[in-house]
Amino acid sequence: MTTQRTSGRRKQALAAAVVVAGLLTTAACGGGGDSGGSKNGAAGFDAANNKAAQASLAKKGGTLKFGGAQDADSWDTTRGYYGFAWNFMRYYSRQLVTNKTEPGKDGAKVTPDLATGLAKISDDGKTYTYTLRDGITWEDGKPITSKDLKYGIERVWAQDVLSGGPTYLKDFLDPAGKYQGPYKDKSADHLGLKAIDTPDDKTIVFHLPKANADFEEVLALTSASPVRQDQDTKSKYGLHPFSSGPYKFDSYNPGKDLTLVRNPKWNQSSDPVRKAYPDKITVKFFSNANDLDQRLINGDIDLDLNQTGMSPQGRTVALKQHKANLDNPVSGYIRYAVFPQSVKPFDNIHCRNAAIYGADHVSLQTARGGPIAGGDIGTNMLPPSVPGAEGQKYDPFHISGVNKNGNAAKAKEELKACGKPDGFSTTIAVRNNKPVEVATAQSLQASLAKVGIKAEIDQYDGSQTPGIIGSPSNVKKKGYGIIVMGWGPDFPTVQGFGLPLWDSKYILQSGNNNYALIKDKAIDGLFDQYVNTLDASKKTQIATEINHKVMEGGYYLPFTFEKFINWRSNRLANVYTTDAYSGMYDFVNLGLKSSK
Repeated sequence: MTTQRTSGRRKQALAAAVVVAGLLTTAACGGGGDSGGSKNGAAGFDAANNKAAQASLAKKGGTLKFGGAQDADSWDTTRGYYGFAWNFMRYYSRQLVTNKTEPGKDGAKVTPDLATGLAKISDDGKTYTYTLRDGITWEDGKPITSKDLKYGIERVWAQDVLSGGPTYLKDFLDPAGKYQGPYKDKSADHLGLKAIDTPDDKTIVFHLPKANADFEEVLALTSASPVRQDQDTKSKYGLHPFSSGPYKFDSYNPGKDLTLVRNPKWNQSSDPVRKAYPDKITVKFFSNANDLDQRLINGDIDLDLNQTGMSPQGRTVALKQHKANLDNPVSGYIRYAVFPQSVKPFDNIHCRNAAIYGADHVSLQTARGGPIAGGDIGTNMLPPSVPGAEGQKYDPFHISGVNKNGNAAKAKEELKACGKPDGFSTTIAVRNNKPVEVATAQSLQASLAKVGIKAEIDQYDGSQTPGIIGSPSNVKKKGYGIIVMGWGPDFPTVQGFGLPLWDSKYILQSGNNNYALIKDKAIDGLFDQYVNTLDASKKTQIATEINHKVMEGGYYLPFTFEKFINWRSNRLANVYTTDAYSGMYDFVNLGLKSSK
C-alpha cells in the first residue's frame, strides 16, 4: 500500500514537514486540552481509536465536510490506489463483498454487500459463486446485474488506458495474461474474461486457475466494483463515476473541490452496510497543509480526507488546546531501512546484522516524530493490523529493549564475523521530497558512524522511485546498500502486505519492491502454502512464520509501527478507526449530531 510519504502499496497523500525534535517532545508530553469529553462536544482524546465515539448521536441530514491537501490519484474505482480514495469510494460504489463497518480489527473482516452472502467456495478452493441481492440499482434506477460486475472487473485488464490501480484480479484470474481487456476483446463470442461466468443476471461465478485463500479479500477492494458498459467513459470515468451507492457525483473540479449528493435510486433495504446519514458530502482541497489544519481547528471542516495525520504546526496547537478532538491510531504502516543483497557487503548476513545492532532506535523514532506522532519502535516486519502479527512481543534483535539505543559491542562482533572488523562504507538512498525520511536517514548515518559504518546519503527524486530504487541494476550501480522506505497492506493479510516485498517471484527489473532481493525457498514455500490454506488459524500461523523467517535473514531494520494524530470535529458522530483502512476513520457511516 503506497502513501505519498512512503512507497507502500495503497497510496495516501502526505502533508508533512521536518519536525524539530524538541517541539515534538513538547507536543507529545504537554498534552493540554481535555483528555475526556469537552464542553464543546468533542468526544475525548482517543475516543474513536478502535471504538465508536458518540455513535448514538448520529442524525440523518446535514453536510459532511472533508478537507484534503491532496486529491485522489483517480476517483475511477479501477484506477485509484490511494487508501483514502478506496475508503471514500464506498459512498458511490458497491462491491460483491466489502469490509465490515466496525471499529478496529473487526472492520478488516469481509461482509456481504451486493451479494446475498459470502462466496460458496468449491472444495478445491478454485470456484467462488455469488448470488446478487434484490433491489440493487444504478443511479438511474436500472438494476445492477452480474454482467455489470464482470465488466467492472474486466476493466482492470485495460492497463494501457486505465493504469494505476491494483492488479490482483489479473494475477489471480488470468496469471498467463491471455485476456486483452474489454476494449481490445476481439473474440468471436465477445464473452470477455473466461474465468468469470454470468449464467443469469443474479449469479456470478469465478474460476481461479489456482486457489488463493485471499481471493475474497481482493473482491472487497473497490477495483472489483461494477461498471455499466454504456456509462464507461474510459480514461475520463474518474471525473464522474456512475453511482451504485447511496451518493452520486454532483460536481468535481480536480484539485479544487468535490460534492456528492444523495442518490435517490439507492435502496436502504438492499444495502446492509451503509447508513447514509448526511444529505451532502463536500471535499475542499488545499495546497497548504497548515491551511487545512487551521480550518479543521476552526471548525470549518470536519475531518481530513487524506488521513495521514496533522502536520507539525497544527498538531502542536491541537495537542495543547483541543486534545479531546484527537485520536492517535496505529496507521498499519511500517517504516524501515532495507539492505539490498546485491550491494556488498550486505550480501553477508553478519554485515546486515551489524547495521541493525549499530542503529540507535530511539533516535530513529524521534526523527520520525516521537512516540505519539511517529509511532512505537518497530521490532519486526508485520504490521499490527495483519493476522499473525505479534507487535513488540516479537523482538529478535531486542530493538525496543536492551538494544534500543544501539549495541556497539554486538555490532562490532557482527562486523568481525562478516570480515569487516574496521567497518565499511555504503550509501543510504532516501527520497528528496520526504523530509521525515531524510531526517531518519541522517539519524541512521550518525549512529552507524559510531560503529565504523560510514554512510553517505543520496537524496533522489521521489517521483522517480520505480526507476531508481525499483531498478535492481540501478541500485547495484549506485551502491545503495541501505534504502529508507515504508509499506502498508493493500488488504490486511500477510499476502496483502508481504508478497511483493519478500517472495522471489516478485523481483522485477523495474518497479521492484523486493528491494532486499530475497530469494528464500522457505519463504516462497510458506507463501505457496498460505494461498492454498482456507483455515483462518492456520493462515495466521503461516503469517507469523513468514515474519520470523524475514527477520532471521536480517534483511530489514524496522524504524516504527507508525502512528499519527488525526482530527475529528465536534459535529461528528459514529466515528471510529478501522484496520480495513490502516487506522483511518471509516468514512462510510460517519454522521453528524445535527442536520444543520
